[in-house]
Amino acid sequence: MCGIVGCHHVPDAKAFKPTALKMAKQCRHRGPDWSGSYLANNTILAHERLSIVGVESGAQPLTNKDETMALAVNGEIYNHRLIRKGLKTPYHFKTHSDCEVIIPLYMEYGIDAPKHLDGMFSFILYDKAEDRIIAARDPIGITSFYQGWSSTMPGAVFFASELKCLSFVCDKIIAFPPGHIYDSKTEKTTRYFEPSWWDPTNVPTTPLDYKVLRETLEKSVRKRLMAEVPYGVLLSGGLDSSLIASIAQRETLRLRTASLAQLENGTASPKGPVDEDHGEGLVGIDDENKLSTVTYLPQLNSFSIGLPNAPDSKAAGEVAKFLGTKHHDMTFEIEDGLNALSDVIYHLETYDVTTIRASTPMFLLSRKIKAMGVKMVLSGEGSDEIFGGYLYFHGAPDKKAFHEETVRRVKNLHLADCLRANKSTSAWGLEARVPFLDKEFLEVAMNIDPQEKMITKDRLEKYILRKAFDTSDEPEAKPYLPDNILWRQKEQFSDGVGYGWIDALKDNAELHVTDEMMKNPKPEWGSDIPDTKEAYWYRVMFDEHYPPYCAETVMRWTPTWSKQTDPSGRAIEIHNQKYD
Repeated sequence: MCGIVGCHHVPDAKAFKPTALKMAKQCRHRGPDWSGSYLANNTILAHERLSIVGVESGAQPLTNKDETMALAVNGEIYNHRLIRKGLKTPYHFKTHSDCEVIIPLYMEYGIDAPKHLDGMFSFILYDKAEDRIIAARDPIGITSFYQGWSSTMPGAVFFASELKCLSFVCDKIIAFPPGHIYDSKTEKTTRYFEPSWWDPTNVPTTPLDYKVLRETLEKSVRKRLMAEVPYGVLLSGGLDSSLIASIAQRETLRLRTASLAQLENGTASPKGPVDEDHGEGLVGIDDENKLSTVTYLPQLNSFSIGLPNAPDSKAAGEVAKFLGTKHHDMTFEIEDGLNALSDVIYHLETYDVTTIRASTPMFLLSRKIKAMGVKMVLSGEGSDEIFGGYLYFHGAPDKKAFHEETVRRVKNLHLADCLRANKSTSAWGLEARVPFLDKEFLEVAMNIDPQEKMITKDRLEKYILRKAFDTSDEPEAKPYLPDNILWRQKEQFSDGVGYGWIDALKDNAELHVTDEMMKNPKPEWGSDIPDTKEAYWYRVMFDEHYPPYCAETVMRWTPTWSKQTDPSGRAIEIHNQKYD
């Protein structure tokens, strides 16, 4: 992940530049490798870089030949080689950066440019000739992005990767909506992402095809191994991260075999000139969906975290052994997590109970991973929303309600699990990629008849995903996972790291929040009143970091079809139910 800041139509850009750089510095943790800026007219772009692709040449902001366009991007464009090859007008690229393709796409398609991108991204592009700024966010909101305004600078608009960059300059801030693009020419924000599944009342009827489901997820993982730096996988031991790890390990072994064969045959380096402007010789997938990368590790590194004897850690170790990854199991103490809470809330920029519970172990683990020199990891977010994997989905009354809830959850991922995955890792300059939220995979998975996803006596949650990777009826096929992992019941991450973690949070909240405080919430909270002492405690810590109006960007995660006020999966009655 990188950090980006954009300031458009500020009264005096040269005088404002030190403030803009201070804004960018607030998210330098996202991009510790380099800092850059661009100034023209009354517009400033600033960038804090984490180099994953185009390591030597991809410093930002990126510019076109005559520097009349400047671009600051946070993200990865997985189809950048295909875009280079398919441009209608020849364009000479200055760098190997996957993100540079956004400039010629804008030149050809204007504000329709994001429709052609396959990846996770937030970007700010300035067109000097038109004194125009456009800003866009990826379809699901995997990357964090905010927009702000200041009453002291009417006419100015601000953008940043994180809330903290804007909170001391702006007095109105929103989470920039995923799948949208802002155009200063019209001052409108419009939705460019219009998939077939977007309308929740349109219940799909597409028959289930296990092969298509499996192959599309494999392709999604393959895309996300585009890198020029060491990478790994987060492995909780649950179904989602285990499947991603299994696919990634298969692809890593394939890349290693191919690279060794090239060395033996003397074909490791391409002969003759390479047309980089058309994507040749660059990392990423080609038009046959084959992956090219300049880095592979002797072994794929996998990472897990938990309290001593945590259920997820035991399962993760079993998966790692089965797959043959180089596994790193981190154990944390409850005190470590409690000590980190204020920092976690500062980085997450939320006071949502579920997000904070799950983010704290991920925050601690990310620091260890970065210390090992790994800069990118694959993670399993999104599967529970797509397939109805949370235990409360047992209570769905019918397939229409089930489908509507999955669509709602996917649309809100940017305020929950995507926010957690992005900011817990970015706090330490680590990038998390999420294969389940691939546009093509979503198109397949969200269009399956939701009756197939329903949980029954004979079908536990995410049955069709499990079945797609069950090779027991394919005698010659190598299994993806051990059966007991493939068919293991869902543990929400904050539960799976060890049940003592949630109990400790509740106990400590009792020490910090009195009954009297619960009866007298702060007036500035308005109607957004915490309903538990734990929630109250987190809200107080949030207020220590951010002014009250920043709370407008926060959404609290709660289960549907459940009378439980505690969002923990363990609180749902169906937990530990035995299946026949």
